[in-house]
Amino acid sequence: MNIEDNLGDPQDINCDFDPKSISVEQALLQIMAQIKPVTQVETIALRAALGRVIAVDLQSRVKVPNHTNSAMDGYAVAGSELPVKNQQDFVIAGISFAGKPFRGEVAAGQCVRIMTGAVMPVGCDTVVTQERVVRNEDIITVNAGEQAGSNVRQAGEDLEVGDVAISKGIRIGPAHLGLAASLGFSEIPVYRKPRIAFFSTGDELKSVGEQLETGELYDSNRYTLYGMLTEAGVEIVDLGIVRDDPQGIRKAFIEAADCADMVITSAGASVGDADYVKQTLDELGAVSFWKVAVKPGRPLAFGTVDKSLFFGLPGNPVSVMVTYQIFVRQAIRKLSGEIQQQALTIKVPLSSQLKKRRGRVEYQRGVLLKNALGQTEVATTGEQGSGILHSMSVANCFILLSAESEGAGPGDLVEVIPFTQSF
Repeated sequence: MNIEDNLGDPQDINCDFDPKSISVEQALLQIMAQIKPVTQVETIALRAALGRVIAVDLQSRVKVPNHTNSAMDGYAVAGSELPVKNQQDFVIAGISFAGKPFRGEVAAGQCVRIMTGAVMPVGCDTVVTQERVVRNEDIITVNAGEQAGSNVRQAGEDLEVGDVAISKGIRIGPAHLGLAASLGFSEIPVYRKPRIAFFSTGDELKSVGEQLETGELYDSNRYTLYGMLTEAGVEIVDLGIVRDDPQGIRKAFIEAADCADMVITSAGASVGDADYVKQTLDELGAVSFWKVAVKPGRPLAFGTVDKSLFFGLPGNPVSVMVTYQIFVRQAIRKLSGEIQQQALTIKVPLSSQLKKRRGRVEYQRGVLLKNALGQTEVATTGEQGSGILHSMSVANCFILLSAESEGAGPGDLVEVIPFTQSF
């Protein structure tokens, strides 16, 4: 079934459907189909690997834990000697610390004082926590009810030698660094960072610090893109502002495609009288689509320039951020060699009134918060104009409304995509 089958007449005032647009799902399918992940691998120091994508399955070199040890502070005993009824006394034969194991023999009727992480003494397979014994000098009394084998971590119960500790395609986080270090890795192989070149187009744009004249505005999109691309862990090439000039735009595209895996432009995605991007792309590359049924961000282009991927993002600041998060970020993940992950969505009650026309999927800016009863709900950030950048800076989620939706009201369950990156 086509999207227009459910949206009625495009001339209807309550319909925002453009038959020249493709759906978000269609756009993502076309984008992902054209992306070939980077294959070059480099081996880097472990601490430098944070945020990088690992290029091989990292296999454990040792057992984790590498010895059977205590999970609690307490007393190591033989489980077979635990009392079934009444009580049992044990004589303390020594003490075992983490890194300083007890090396003596544990005879029948004896126990060893043991600390968390310490090696279990030979002949002991159970730890009775210190809170569950009565100690009188060198003798402890254990009551019935303790389970044999409790509070002990077996060697290799987490990882055996040869087990995959970190899978190929995982983006390394702090926990992965610690895990790799615990296995003795000082270096790990990762994919090289994708190189992404970007620039803004428009005669009305000025760089920060320049004097504004009537009709001019500061180019905020390059700073936003810089921040988002930095968080994405790529190598960045900022080509600045390119004026609405055919030669200048052509030169910028050639320079960008020559050095980058992906080229991103801000503005110039809509086809107008002063748009030279389309004619340049017709000469230097190919465009798969120019419009997507999404709000904000309908004028979105995707294709190739020479051997580089190309995204032509809208000019409005919020549209840039929305289309980046929906489309570009997913493309970067695949380009980086990262295992693809679907965006987390949750359904929560709405505390605001949301307006919408049929025809486009909308990503409205929202704030997830706790109400007076301690329940999670979502509220709109207010006016949803695509040029209102402040609304994005206070948002912590998108409220996702389907193409068929005509809005939502207080108490309605709505689909929400929490931000996993800062804005």
